Amino acid sequence: MEEKNLGNLENQNNNKLDISNNQNQDNGEEDTSNNQNQDNGEEDTSNNQNQDNSEEDTSNNEPKIIQTNPDAKDGQNKCPKCGATDISLNANNGKLRCNFCRYEFEVEKVGTDSDSDLRNLKGEVIGSGAQNIIADVEDVLTFKCSSCGAEVIINTTETTQARCHWCRNTLSINQQIPNGAIPDMVLPFKLKKDDAKVEIETFVEKRKFFAHPKFKEEFSTQNVMGVYLPYMVVDINGHSKLSGQGEHTVRTYTVGSDKNKETLHDADLYNVEREFDVLIDDLTIESSSDKLMGMSSEKTNNIINSIMPFDTENSVKWNANYLKGYSSEKRDINIEQLKSIIISQIKDISRYKANTTLAHYDRGVKWSSEQLDIKGQKWIAAYLPVWLYSYQQVKSSKKSLLHYVAVNARTKEIMGSVPIHMPKLFATSAVVEVFGIIIAIFTAPITDDYSWIVTIAGFVFFAYFYFRYRNTNARHAHEKETKATVENLKRVDIFIRRKTGLKNSNMKGANNKKVSNKNFAIIDWLID
Repeated sequence: MEEKNLGNLENQNNNKLDISNNQNQDNGEEDTSNNQNQDNGEEDTSNNQNQDNSEEDTSNNEPKIIQTNPDAKDGQNKCPKCGATDISLNANNGKLRCNFCRYEFEVEKVGTDSDSDLRNLKGEVIGSGAQNIIADVEDVLTFKCSSCGAEVIINTTETTQARCHWCRNTLSINQQIPNGAIPDMVLPFKLKKDDAKVEIETFVEKRKFFAHPKFKEEFSTQNVMGVYLPYMVVDINGHSKLSGQGEHTVRTYTVGSDKNKETLHDADLYNVEREFDVLIDDLTIESSSDKLMGMSSEKTNNIINSIMPFDTENSVKWNANYLKGYSSEKRDINIEQLKSIIISQIKDISRYKANTTLAHYDRGVKWSSEQLDIKGQKWIAAYLPVWLYSYQQVKSSKKSLLHYVAVNARTKEIMGSVPIHMPKLFATSAVVEVFGIIIAIFTAPITDDYSWIVTIAGFVFFAYFYFRYRNTNARHAHEKETKATVENLKRVDIFIRRKTGLKNSNMKGANNKKVSNKNFAIIDWLID
């Protein structure tokens, strides 16, 4: 076996690949030995099954609870200048504004963890607002107004504020209670409602031709509402090790003639390993069971997922005044229920980070083992802002589907699902298909090799517009969009042998660009 010097450590990875040209070739078939011989077969030489070695927290201690707002007290949140309690968000600048004296002020930002902080993150750290939900905790709380002494009842399933019915002062819940209603931090609305309505109108207008007639008749942005949705924001200090095989193309050629022509490939096969520390900052995941389930037969929840990421680094400590004028949905999922999803997403992020070191393997890499060690993790509960339009479509089967058009109220990222008038789309696609077949018939003598392409024009037309309207495969690309840093990289690239006569342009079983649980929903043929 000949070892290729492709770099061993992160501080050496600027060296170019040193690929030796001295490769012994043998026209005989090869088994999976490490000799440098030719292989006329296309089989993958790895006998290992794709393994997910158990991921574990290296700390045996109980989770550490951090009080994210230790000075918070329930009751009146007063204007620092005049003492009034009628305070709300000014979306123009993200500050809180007293509606009596017009004084504006800011709440302390939560801040972000530096790479140094993430390196030192050990064990499991949980924000006080992210603690487990207690099933039988009282949702209805009674407060005594500090101004007049009246008792005020607040139902935390519906709101975190209420006005005193006697003196009209506003009372707020500021301390975390174990029912998921009070998070550690909140990211204020930045995009105003009128601007969100314009974004939604523009999105829908581009999709009106095949939209369901009833939807076009009933669509109105007056139904747009601002809502704070619950999320968990997670920091990770992890260590990843990936092992497998990769292929590099050395020759592409054509054999045969006329209609029997065939393109074949020769490729070098390598054993590949990548091992590194991975620091992940603010990996964000929904903490509402209703929104977490993604695409379903009843709701287009994947639309809400797809408008991430949020600029969570600008979040502020919890203050109920940020919710005034907006709706909110409380968290109903505990951390343990989210860990398996987070682990899958960390592996996706690690896999994609490793891809930056795999440029040599143009045919792909098949990882047979992916090990992940979580050295430290921190969980913070957050409310993040979304402008949401919803439309309930009743199908001919009497079943309903709830369509969403969602706008990220920080970045203006928009995604939506628009009900389709299927008879119109089917009919138009059929016309396109007929024209495609006619074109294929008349052009066959001229472009015989490629005339078949136009025979599927109708199917391509249908699929394009279906996914453009419904966006059933829309999702947050967490593997690319999450902030992550790789450190202490170790690389192993060992040449095994040359494979010849391969029919596929990509390595069989390559999974280095795989994303866990990626949802490409099947077309719902029953929408009408």
